[in-house]
Amino acid sequence: MKAKPSRARIATPEGLDAVYGVHAVRALFERGQPPRELWLQEGRAEARLDTLQERARQAGIKCVGVARETLDGVAKGAVHQGVIAFAPPLQAESEEALWFRLGAWQQPSPPLLLILDGVTDPHNFGACLRSADAAGAHGVIVPKDKAAPLNATVRKVACGAADAMPVYQVTNLSRAMARLKTHGVWIVGTAGESAQSLYEVDLMEPVAIVMGAEGKGMRRLTREGCDLLAKLPMAGSVSSLNVSVATGVCLFEAVRQRHVS
Repeated sequence: MKAKPSRARIATPEGLDAVYGVHAVRALFERGQPPRELWLQEGRAEARLDTLQERARQAGIKCVGVARETLDGVAKGAVHQGVIAFAPPLQAESEEALWFRLGAWQQPSPPLLLILDGVTDPHNFGACLRSADAAGAHGVIVPKDKAAPLNATVRKVACGAADAMPVYQVTNLSRAMARLKTHGVWIVGTAGESAQSLYEVDLMEPVAIVMGAEGKGMRRLTREGCDLLAKLPMAGSVSSLNVSVATGVCLFEAVRQRHVS
């Protein structure tokens, strides 16, 4: 099936978010959340996207062939790989949903949560979601304020993880951390000045790992709400890692400990 070409200027569908990039668009279908409309670049790129077009046809989704310049404009210069899907906006889950899930825990492994304090860059947020999904984390907790939005950039960078990983938005992060403790969740904050290495911390029990914003780190109240602070040992000349890289290292240390046992 070939996407119907459109030479006239066309408007993006109202009320929907643009999801661009082959991996991010494919993830919508694989998660059982197909988009409402699909725009495909005309020409050779269109043939390369035949599989996505066929899946869209089977799902009864409208496909439109557009010029590369049109896709560039919607993606605002980001790499779209010749395809943009339009899907309902992502919605963060409520704080109440988090407490309900923890109160009725049914997973075979203890909770592994990620808390992001002040991570406002969508690229970092998307990369953190991707790492959390790859590590099998059970959810990501963010504050309502001073947090990156769940937008198209996050979806692109996360490569489908943004649609799969539960993101819980809480009104007051310090208060939410205190309540996590009542559910038996151990709060481990990351801080470069800590004397204790992350590799010395027991991550086998229910745990939430807190990552602060690059440069500033965790806010004071967030730091005070942690049960302990740990650092990643740095052997080179740099003093810190990108927050998304550090997130991956921390989460996969928890994975390593849990798998070794």
